[in-house]
Amino acid sequence: VCTQMTPRWTCGEPTREEVRSTLGGPLDGVLQERMVLAEGGLVRAPAHLTDEEAATLPCAGLTAWSALAGVRAGDTVLVQGTGGVAIFALQFARLLGARVLATTGRAEREEHLRELGADAVVNYREQPEWGAKIRDLAGGRGVDLVVEVGGAGTLEQSLRAVRLGGTIALIGVLAGNAAAINLTSIFMQAVTIRGVLVGHREGFERMNRAIALHGLRPVVDRTYPWTEARAALEAMAAGEHFGKICLRFE
Repeated sequence: VCTQMTPRWTCGEPTREEVRSTLGGPLDGVLQERMVLAEGGLVRAPAHLTDEEAATLPCAGLTAWSALAGVRAGDTVLVQGTGGVAIFALQFARLLGARVLATTGRAEREEHLRELGADAVVNYREQPEWGAKIRDLAGGRGVDLVVEVGGAGTLEQSLRAVRLGGTIALIGVLAGNAAAINLTSIFMQAVTIRGVLVGHREGFERMNRAIALHGLRPVVDRTYPWTEARAALEAMAAGEHFGKICLRFE
């Protein structure tokens, strides 16, 4: 089974009471050998996945799945970087029949992104004004959806990349959580900025059915013994991973 990150949130819009049940804040997280959960806080894992692969689903997997709500075949989606959520978003977008554009700051990861299904990759270190390049790659009209993991530091470029009437799914602040934003570019383009809070149980179960049906496998970069959790966190903070970092309890 997988843990539901917010065990009391079963479907629909979240309530404050449901959000208070979130594992890892305000409640204890899952870095423990044994824990007790209510039955409603567990979801059956896809049978073909390893324990490590299944462990990537409750947070990164479900966040990416929720971010892609409403994506249809033929849409164009932009994913940023090569972290867990971005890689899941790439995989799910392809599964849904969307075209995927990606950004990365590391040239050695560009081909790997293409192997996973990215139609084009832009190196944001080589092209700091990457929003215009992404718009061009999207036929000049811009992308339908941006899976925004950078936050304030990348939002300006995302607004340049998204199409008129498009959506930015805001899920992270890896590049900062405060910056001056030109609000005119939001309302003049009728852009929707939608905050994504992981997801509910109903969405989790729907995602797992899709994963099982298509035989999708999460990308696990490396696995540490749980006693080396600090080293795993340091590796994640350094951005050394492609996909997810896992811990194994021996």
